[in-house]
Amino acid sequence: MKKIIAIAAVLLLAASVFAQKVLKVGATPEPHADILNLIKDDLKEQGIDLQVIEMTDYPTLNEVLEAGDIDANYDQHIPYMESFNKEKGFHLVNAGGIHVEPFALYSNKFKSISDIKKKSVIAIPNDPTNEARALLLLQEAGLITLKAGVGINATPIDIVKNPLKLKFKEIDAATLPRTLNDVGGAVINGNYALPAGLSAKKDGLFVEGSSSPYVNIIAVKAGNENREEIKALVKALQSDKVKKYLSEKYPNGEVVAVF
Repeated sequence: MKKIIAIAAVLLLAASVFAQKVLKVGATPEPHADILNLIKDDLKEQGIDLQVIEMTDYPTLNEVLEAGDIDANYDQHIPYMESFNKEKGFHLVNAGGIHVEPFALYSNKFKSISDIKKKSVIAIPNDPTNEARALLLLQEAGLITLKAGVGINATPIDIVKNPLKLKFKEIDAATLPRTLNDVGGAVINGNYALPAGLSAKKDGLFVEGSSSPYVNIIAVKAGNENREEIKALVKALQSDKVKKYLSEKYPNGEVVAVF
């Protein structure tokens, strides 16, 4: 009798494991992967086996999503996704907004905006969307003036006023923190600043305002946004649990929930 009960228990466990739906989500390590790992057990209770695939490269995360190798990714904002779709002919859509990571200008050489010297080199992201975002930040800081109306399409050639004659070095976003000893300053994405030990509010010379339109989203291939697993994922991320986690882990506003 005991053997029969034991066999039944094993079969029930196997059936439970078999019933789990696998959901593969690509993400950059911090804060995206950390946030996803926080909700793994919540999704498991709903029969979803959330598998977090960590990568540091934005383009690769979108390429594997478009190819169907993963079900979603969590690493980018809408302007970046739309720019990537246009450039590559991809079909990615927003399944839900989760948080904002304020951009900031960091420097190991200067302690304030007013300290920045003439002809200093400022490193900025080399992808079109984040490059424009960086230039808009520098404009807001009063360091440059951009051609009227360029907005999120701005590039260095759109700079019409540059009183300090700053020089701009376009660099892959993931490597920007490593440039700080070699340049006058660098405008760094939050998810790359955090692992490097940089806090926007504490270390940034100038920080993007809280009204930023660059909300980090769950991106999926068009047609998958209504899948039950994707809806469950977004709901779990847009929860009080995640909001509390972000407010406690990032009390200085490095990562801010938008829901």
